[in-house]
Amino acid sequence: MELGDFIARFEADLASLDGLDWPEARRRYDALCHSFAPPDPPGMRITDGRVNGVVVRRFLPRGARPGRVLFLHGGGFTIGSVRSHHGVAASPAGHLGREVVGVDYRLAPEAGYVEMLAECLAVAAGTDPLAVVGDSAGGRLALDLATELSTPTMLGLIYPPVDGIDAATLGPSAPLLSRDEVLGIAEHCPGALPAGVRAGMPAERLEVLAVAQDPLTPPLEAAVGRWRQAGASVGYRCAPGMVHGALHAQTWIPEMRHAWQDFCQALKGRLEGKGYR
Repeated sequence: MELGDFIARFEADLASLDGLDWPEARRRYDALCHSFAPPDPPGMRITDGRVNGVVVRRFLPRGARPGRVLFLHGGGFTIGSVRSHHGVAASPAGHLGREVVGVDYRLAPEAGYVEMLAECLAVAAGTDPLAVVGDSAGGRLALDLATELSTPTMLGLIYPPVDGIDAATLGPSAPLLSRDEVLGIAEHCPGALPAGVRAGMPAERLEVLAVAQDPLTPPLEAAVGRWRQAGASVGYRCAPGMVHGALHAQTWIPEMRHAWQDFCQALKGRLEGKGYR
């Protein structure tokens, strides 16, 4: 699949969600994202359940090592679920050889950001994760979740919105995500993008994956610099030419696949104590 084909198909299907009520828009978004998912890895056991009252989907690879990884899906805080990100969560379970627990946190406008974060924290309390991984909106939740956990946890972040985002810090609009869409997040989810810069660092160990065509990348790179200055060990990679949302097509687009595999390999190395990048 060429990147242009992915963008055209994804963009057209996203446009078709306009005017739909939230349940139907979310159902169609789940189906769109899942249509790019590869088959589940052989031998992986996938079950749905609850942890401390919150819906989760568990991905347990064959011969899994001890320890769990929490996965927080993206979707702009208003759409997305463990169904839309099924393939994205199954992939690191296979790469890392550990159980991945996807969190089906509630969404805006029915729930506020505080409630979303509380549900993620409830699942973390019931699973004691070794690492928290999140993409886009889920990456933002992972950042804030890390500051709430009593045990230091490794973070894996895929193009998240970070603190300090405003019209002056964002990069140019790109396919699948415009500057106006980023700045409009606060309308649907107040508190998700507070002003100012986070004090200190969110975790001692982070792996970060960005994409070249994304208005969120310049502020994310600035945050990586701040975290490193504060003493964090941060591995950073940027997929050349890729766009926000391309993670769903990481199986089909070579540039995204290579960046994703590198990201997962770095996570695996950290979890196995093989040093920092």
